[in-house]
Order: sequence, then C-alpha cells, then structure tokens
Amino acid sequence: MDIVMPLHPPLEPHRTGMLKTGQDQIYWEECGNPAGKPAVVLHGGPGSGCTAWNRRLFDPARYRVVLFDQRNCGRSLPAARDFETNLRENRTENLVEDIERLRTLLGIERWLVLGGSWGSTLALAYAESHPARVSEMVLFGVSTGQHTDLDWLFRGGLRKLFPAEWDRLVASLPESMRNENVVESYSRLLEDPNPQVRASAAAAWCLWESATPSWPPTTGLSPRFQVPDFAYAFARIVTHFVSNNLWLEDGILLRKAPMLAAIPSVLVNGQFDFQSPIENAWDLHKLWPNSELRIVESAGHGGNDGIDPELVRATDKFLALAPAQTDPFGGN
Repeated sequence: MDIVMPLHPPLEPHRTGMLKTGQDQIYWEECGNPAGKPAVVLHGGPGSGCTAWNRRLFDPARYRVVLFDQRNCGRSLPAARDFETNLRENRTENLVEDIERLRTLLGIERWLVLGGSWGSTLALAYAESHPARVSEMVLFGVSTGQHTDLDWLFRGGLRKLFPAEWDRLVASLPESMRNENVVESYSRLLEDPNPQVRASAAAAWCLWESATPSWPPTTGLSPRFQVPDFAYAFARIVTHFVSNNLWLEDGILLRKAPMLAAIPSVLVNGQFDFQSPIENAWDLHKLWPNSELRIVESAGHGGNDGIDPELVRATDKFLALAPAQTDPFGGN
C-alpha cells in the first residue's frame, strides 16, 4: 500500500522583498532552509497570487522555497484591483524574465520549478527559455498553452459539460454583447469607467471560474472570489491574458518540449480535471521521456486530498538530486 504523504506543516517566510522592473514591483518571499535545495513556485490564474498552501508542498528543513506574486496581483504593485493600473506590461514573456531576474537577485544557480494550472504553462515557457537554470520540474493541472485549451475553457467548449453555468455567463453580458467573443466582451466590461459594471462583470466571470474545477459544479462563488477586490483583479488579469492567447504561438510549448530532455519532472493531473484535461499532461509526457506522469483517480483541478500527496511525494523525490547551496545573504 502506498504511504500517503501529508502536506508539510505551515510556515512563514523568513525574508520578503520587492523586485523592481520598469513600472512594476514584484513581491517575493523565501521560506524553509536558507541553505536548502532551491525551488520556485509559479502560481496559477493568471492572477491568483501565491498562497500559504504553496509553502507546504516542500520539506522546510531541506528546501529553500521562493514564492512570488506575478505582475499586478497579490502584493505586487501596481495592483490590478486598482482601475487606474495599466496591464500592458503584464504578458508572458515579461513574466518569464521576472523569474530570471528573481533567480539572479537571490544568487541561485539552478532551481526546481513547481507550477500548477496557468503556473504550469508559465513554467514550461520559462524552462524552454532557460533550460540550464532548471534542475527539476513539478507540474500539476497541466496546461500547455494551446489555443484549443483556451477555447475549451473560456470560449464555450466546456459548455458540453457545464451548459447551465456557461449560459449564465453569457446571459450576464449586455444583450448587445451576447453574440460576440465572450472573453473579449468581459475584458471590455472590466475596463468600463462605471465601477458597478466592473463589479458585476467580475462576479459573473468568477462564478464561472468557481463552477468548473470539479464535479458536481459549485453553485456559488468560491471563498477567494467573495473578496471583491480579489475577484476584480483576477478576472481582469485572466481575460487580459486569454484575449491575447497568452502571447504564445499556438502549440509552441509542445513543439519545444525536446529542449526539456535533460530535466527530470513529475506531471500530476486529476483524472477528471475539466479545466486542464488530462490530454495535456499525456501529450507532454509522450514528448518528454524524462517525465513521470501521475494520474490521480477521481481528482479534479488544483490542490485537493488526491493531488496534494502526489506533489509532496514529487518534491521529496527530488531532494536527493542536488546538493544544498549556501545562502548568499549570510543565512546558515
């Protein structure tokens, strides 16, 4: 019988800071052992921000864990929750370079990269741009950034399984917009000068996001979306990215997967992940012989009782593959 690996105990960061790049200030934090094996977490969304749950996926005695809030979300500035904030610099290639700037700032030569959902897409984009800087990868709720994936989740494909929830999303649009591109319509509403229009659009969008991670569909807003500022920032960033197809050439991350050949990885996916169907992880695994695919029966999207133990097992597995590094800031 397999041993169930629980999440590691809660812990707080021992160091935080802001990485300045252009108009943006990127919040980052470090926790765990300053001399441990380096790892960086790429959160989902885009726009979710890093969480205390992310820290608990690593053995704090043996990992040096770096987390950060991607541009305009969480504690990074300027914040997307502020209507005046312009998102024009928030694009995939800039996020990739933010990761590199943070690695350089912290004096880390190579690190394990962990990402889920959108974070898995960003992790692939980063690793394919900087393969020499990645020691291992752990991806879950795997998404490869293909345009068909975006069509499935955000342009009506998933209506096949969630027809009532999708029709509710469309019906929440002004009648004049209901025959247009849903993502672009919501993106425009979230930039409307009227704060009531923006709030209503954010609530409708996040109701769709709440319904689709697992089965049966959630009937109301997930707890995180019940905070209006978070819901608005999240919806605004997601629609900004999706309406631009993530600034990724269609299929490019899969075509460049052979660049990852030297990087060992674990891919974790729920058997019934509706937001990131298992086909993504399956196809990536076939192109990446150095990857291990772990399918979690009955699990949906994101962290849960089935996914969490597999992520902990994966990070524990990679502890033996690299020596500890000295903290350049003088930690022990």
